[in-house]
Amino acid sequence: MLITFLGAAHEVTGSCYYLEACGKRFLVDCGMEQGPNVFENEPIPVPPSNLDFVLLTHAHIDHSGNLPAIYAKGFRGLVYTTEATADLCDIMLRDSAHIQMFEAEWRNRKNKRRGKEEFIPAYTMQDAMGVVHNIKGYSYNQILDISPGIQVRFVDAGHLLGSASIELWLTEGDVTRKIVFSGDIGNLNQPLIKNPTYIKEADYVVMESTYGDRSHKAPPDYVKSLADILQETFSKGGNVVIPSFAVGRTQELLYFMRKIKEQKLIQGTGNFKVYVDSPLAVEATNIFQEHDAECFDEEAAELIRNGIDPIRFPGLRISITSDESKEINFDNDPKVIISASGMCDAGRIKHHLKHNLWREECTILFVGYQAVGTPGRALTEGADTIRLFGEAVQVNARIMTLQGISGHADNRGLMQWASSFEGRPDQVFVTHGEDNVSEIFAERLRKELQYEVTVPYSGTVYDLKENKVVSAPAPVRIEKGRQVDARKSAVYARLLSAGERLMAVIRRNEGGANKDLSKFADQINNLSDKWDR
Repeated sequence: MLITFLGAAHEVTGSCYYLEACGKRFLVDCGMEQGPNVFENEPIPVPPSNLDFVLLTHAHIDHSGNLPAIYAKGFRGLVYTTEATADLCDIMLRDSAHIQMFEAEWRNRKNKRRGKEEFIPAYTMQDAMGVVHNIKGYSYNQILDISPGIQVRFVDAGHLLGSASIELWLTEGDVTRKIVFSGDIGNLNQPLIKNPTYIKEADYVVMESTYGDRSHKAPPDYVKSLADILQETFSKGGNVVIPSFAVGRTQELLYFMRKIKEQKLIQGTGNFKVYVDSPLAVEATNIFQEHDAECFDEEAAELIRNGIDPIRFPGLRISITSDESKEINFDNDPKVIISASGMCDAGRIKHHLKHNLWREECTILFVGYQAVGTPGRALTEGADTIRLFGEAVQVNARIMTLQGISGHADNRGLMQWASSFEGRPDQVFVTHGEDNVSEIFAERLRKELQYEVTVPYSGTVYDLKENKVVSAPAPVRIEKGRQVDARKSAVYARLLSAGERLMAVIRRNEGGANKDLSKFADQINNLSDKWDR
């Protein structure tokens, strides 16, 4: 029973863990790194074609975004997750593939003019669609027998629609070990979705530490705070531009906007328009409504029972096409523009910043975490200018953050979740936090709960049966420029993975009919003749 820590080790994004147990090889999460990388991540130790399955905590790209990449390299197993996460992945992975292909097209136009080598995207829409077909959703609290000796249960993590902590039981012979993966633990009393479920038993715990060094401020009256910002901005004739994550945060904002309009909190422009300029956000909103029964909290459920849609209201405008998005900036009325991405590093939000950042009467309102190195982080830290589409744009708009709104538990919420275990786990592994944050939170677990705690770097291998470290390589920091080299070699890595998958297919066909095997061999030889030059 071995676990290898690959991603989100001393970093916030790229969650990925590799396990070998009960004769199976599998991953828990397969996330994409977002923002700058601090440490090099070890690759998956086996060819993706040799992976049997993946367990997925939730749909956010830093947990799911590399699923199409391993599909492109030969993975064909099932991805087990919750029903809502399966539906969200359908749209989010397709959106991620679209971004990958759009970026490749844009870079290749530049590269062609400069005589540079073609840029290859990490994966294509075909890869995304391929893995989406293999994602299977299950209900919360249902124990699944994945294979002999492996059982899984998803419980509500309260972070995002469909988000889960994973309870994993591994049995080899007469030895059973229970490992709990926290996923991203949700903040308490979020709108729409339920609070996190607390788990009582575990031999090992792998838990996140995103906000392990800080406490959220006392939650404000979000509706009043947001209404005050809108009123002040509209009174000056400006727009409120909200960079927002398309899935989760956008729906929460719509919940607040409905209340503002219902309570008539805006004077003079009470019929203000709210633009949701993100096709992904529109699709996500529909999925939220499809899963209200199992995921919505009591307050939202009560509204639905009374015939009230919690996230739709008069004045809501939906922008799907590029032309509809462009038209928003020709609307001179004060308005709210909610657009992705939430960290301003991609998507239509960059166009809205270009049109509004330089205007003193406007407000740019941040409502979520901003990773180090992203444009959103630069703006919240007081940047005077920011580059958009190769042009320096002056920051004259008011930059604000709606304090307290977060999908992640703060250090108190993390400690509450960690302290719910009856009896101390054999080991707690702290992951999914910035380098110093994960260390700070680990020390708090040691002092306050007397837990045995490890903060693993990428490549650390731990024996779950024997409760000991097998190997713990020294961390390797990424130097400037090395990421470019890594991407350049990714195409060859994909080719190598294809060859490894071919070998796996050959072995699985041992004992087949001679006629079929002969035909297969001829096809391989013909292909080899074509490329053996």
